[in-house]
Amino acid sequence: MVAHSAQDIPPGVLPARAKVVLARGDDPNTGEKVQNLQAAVRVSGRRSEILAFADSDGRPSSGWLRALVAPLDEPGVGASTGYRWFTPEPPTFWTLLRGVWDAAAAGRLGPGDNPFAWGGAMAIRKDVFVEARVAEFWKNTLSDDFALAAAVHATGLTIAYCPGALVPSYDRDSGRHLLAWMRRQMLITRRYSPRMWWAALWAHIFYCGGMAASIVAAAHGNRLAEWALLAQLSPGMLKGMNRSTLAKAALPQCEAWFRRHQWVHAMWVPLATWLWLGVLAASAFGRTIEWRGRKYSL
Repeated sequence: MVAHSAQDIPPGVLPARAKVVLARGDDPNTGEKVQNLQAAVRVSGRRSEILAFADSDGRPSSGWLRALVAPLDEPGVGASTGYRWFTPEPPTFWTLLRGVWDAAAAGRLGPGDNPFAWGGAMAIRKDVFVEARVAEFWKNTLSDDFALAAAVHATGLTIAYCPGALVPSYDRDSGRHLLAWMRRQMLITRRYSPRMWWAALWAHIFYCGGMAASIVAAAHGNRLAEWALLAQLSPGMLKGMNRSTLAKAALPQCEAWFRRHQWVHAMWVPLATWLWLGVLAASAFGRTIEWRGRKYSL
């Protein structure tokens, strides 16, 4: 268990045999989380063969680690990743909308090489970590996962997605904080994966523009525009339901939650699409983010 200081670890949450590492990093150019991970890697056991990372907001199942490390035995795989699925309990409008918004990123993950890794469920062999110079990629960066993915891809290796390493997150927050979190996520993406950020921005400009044009035309009595709008909305809503169905299969411990709330991942996709456009537009400006009370310049 690694943290910046002892005050970051709530009392009574650690297993009795957990090893605690306090990083106490003070590098203003490197994110606090990255400095924590650097400290953890430095004190990892000499006989350790695999480094696996988890975030404090995830609730992994008993088979999580086995699923996460399994692809590392495959030829050409440099790192493996899972992802999160927001299952807030009890849910609010904003926490449910965040889940629909965030699930779109899960749709980018699948067979073969993947464009990114997610730091809350990420694993890499220790020798690959050294050969890919991940520690060097982590210097002067805010994003542990984008940097690790860049290091792995620079060596010609791939990133494997592990559906069995999907983790539920029960976090709940206010609308203001969630919007700030979304903008921060996209600011980091703009900085460390600009190609992905630009592709998302242009896709949502065209998609939302077509949706708006169809709505205006339909309001003026154009019946073909109504069919055009249906043709635009249906694929996204079906994809949203498909994503949630796959997540339900990977998270049997959350079956009751999916029975009550899975429908939002279909019906709220159009709303989340406009939210994506707004957040992407907001992240087009600014070079400073705030993360856990600290401000960083991008």
